[in-house]
Amino acid sequence: MEARHLLFELGSEELPPKTLVKLNQALLDGVLQGLNDAELTYSGSKAYATPRRLAVVVENLSTQQPDKIVEKRGPAIQAAFTPDGKPSKAAEGFAASCGTTFDQLERLKTDKGEWLIYKQTVKGQQTERLIPEIIRQSIANLPIAKRMRWGSFATEFVRPVHWAVLLYGDVVIDCEILGLKTSNLTYGHRFHAPQAITIASPEIYADVLFQHGKVIAGVEERKTIIREKANIAASAVNGIANIEDDLLEEIAALNEWPVPVTGTFDPRFLELPAEVLITTMQTNQKYFPVENSSGALLPYFITFSNIESTRPESIKEGNERVITPRLTDAEFFWKQDKKQPLAERVTELANVIFQEKLGTLADKTERVVRLSGFIAEKLNVNADWSMRAAKLAKADLLTNMVGEFGSLQGIMGKYYALADGEPKEVADAIEQHYFPKQSGSPTPSSQTGQIVALADKIDTLTGIFSAGLIPTGDKDPYALRRAAIGCLRIIIENELNLDIDKLINASIHMFHILPLAENQQKYHNLIIDFIFERLRGYCLEKGYTPDEIDAVMAVNPAQPLDFMKRLQAVKAFRQLPEAASLAAANKRIRNILKKSETVVTDNVGQYHDLAEAEERDLYHVLTRSTDEIRINLEKKDYQAVLSRLALTEPAVNAYFDKVMVMCDDLNLRARRLALLNLLSEQFLKVADISKLQA
Repeated sequence: MEARHLLFELGSEELPPKTLVKLNQALLDGVLQGLNDAELTYSGSKAYATPRRLAVVVENLSTQQPDKIVEKRGPAIQAAFTPDGKPSKAAEGFAASCGTTFDQLERLKTDKGEWLIYKQTVKGQQTERLIPEIIRQSIANLPIAKRMRWGSFATEFVRPVHWAVLLYGDVVIDCEILGLKTSNLTYGHRFHAPQAITIASPEIYADVLFQHGKVIAGVEERKTIIREKANIAASAVNGIANIEDDLLEEIAALNEWPVPVTGTFDPRFLELPAEVLITTMQTNQKYFPVENSSGALLPYFITFSNIESTRPESIKEGNERVITPRLTDAEFFWKQDKKQPLAERVTELANVIFQEKLGTLADKTERVVRLSGFIAEKLNVNADWSMRAAKLAKADLLTNMVGEFGSLQGIMGKYYALADGEPKEVADAIEQHYFPKQSGSPTPSSQTGQIVALADKIDTLTGIFSAGLIPTGDKDPYALRRAAIGCLRIIIENELNLDIDKLINASIHMFHILPLAENQQKYHNLIIDFIFERLRGYCLEKGYTPDEIDAVMAVNPAQPLDFMKRLQAVKAFRQLPEAASLAAANKRIRNILKKSETVVTDNVGQYHDLAEAEERDLYHVLTRSTDEIRINLEKKDYQAVLSRLALTEPAVNAYFDKVMVMCDDLNLRARRLALLNLLSEQFLKVADISKLQA
């Protein structure tokens, strides 16, 4: 089938840099989904985006939908004819509804009967006719939080639009997109190449913009260029560019033709905490900081201009003039904040509301202090440092610096605590109690930090749940999912033997609000379920399978670390050759015990009370392993327990081959059920392996 490349480009005013890549990908996804729904084939695609355009190229797009046969099923054969063999009214009516005659209908035979059927070949539409609506629908579905109108137009978009290119091969598809008549004319760089540029065919789109328009159309290409040029510029001042991915993407979204500019600032500002300088440069100015080989900041920054200036020195000087007052403000905040110790700010937290139903930050601080002490006691460590860090943890929220740079909360608390002479362990914990800040980021490295981080997150979980603000769907304004995953990661990755059930229970008893005070067990269960649902997701990301997770969930371990040890053991167990047989046997045992009308007890009796050799053999195998299993359970060596139980497989198989469990002798039946129960209970001390799928 004939195929051609497709190009769609929408030109606009400068698009929001932080959402440019998301919009670009959504446009491509929408177009491809529309083509797929229309059953149009293509060989590849690429999205392009600059501050002033979104574009999509689809390669080798078929020129027409395939023809397809549409079948319509009519009445059953027995209802299609009258007793004298003539077409019934139902059959005639079906034919008429299909726009045909009875004699054109066919018969369809299946194992469920025979029906009249009408088959019609529907010719596929030309691709050119379908594309405009696919484009319009893709634009309408873009994830734009707030659309705007401009001038007297009724159309809406994230920014005013100025041109639209729609090319299929070398032919313009003539239509209107957002009120614009489509053409093959694009526009280059606003200053370097503002004139109209003709695009002869989609495959040369990016090259034409680069050569004639001073525009690098691809985001990834611009990111590569920016990274390379930033590194070269930093190297020229004997430094290394500090390039964070988010900022790199934002700078790429701000520039169509990125040109590096290296500036400097007064070295006296290096006396400020490095994070203050970095935040000022990255967040406010979109600059890359420059560091030496040891990671210490140098008094330089690298920015990018969207123009090749004839006077680059003026751009450099302009940026240096802008950053100086920014750093001067930060210097002033630093000096002013240090005049009042963190400890003196704690009482002021009573003036800041944490949550309407849960009181102030002072109330939260008091709870976190007490919970930190509780956790420290459970870990058998000195609670002084953790309770001190918990008391000071939120005080930096009242400083000028954090008021200006919210992202520095915790970080500035650490610096101010050190300036106040607090122990380093306490200061580090103030910063680390916000850890992990996002997926994959580090958990607190110090035990004090781990304790306070756990206490803070558990207090938030308990409090917000008790206030009735449970996350629903995508809405999670208090980031409770992140808090729950943070708790799990801190406990598991730092191997803390802590019982989530007891931590939640302790936290609940620190609140005295309704309805929590009246329904403690209800909220306790809700929070536990919420946390363990996050644990399921965490384990899936680690490569464990749903049935492995279900096997461990079935025995309700309260300690996340213990849960993971059991899960590791189950994963190792299922690799054993005996695993499938024993999983099936356990499933069979559970069904027998569930359906039994006989009361199942632990009374197997004596060895000689069992009638068959096979049941005596199984009894012998189980009783002989009891002490070894008990010792390994005490050590939480669950893999050793399951490996030992794997040795029961021959005896278990022989038992089911030779022994009738539900025999007529009620005493013997009770002993046999007790023996099966004993075997099942041995496995359940680790996990319910009957949950494992074949």
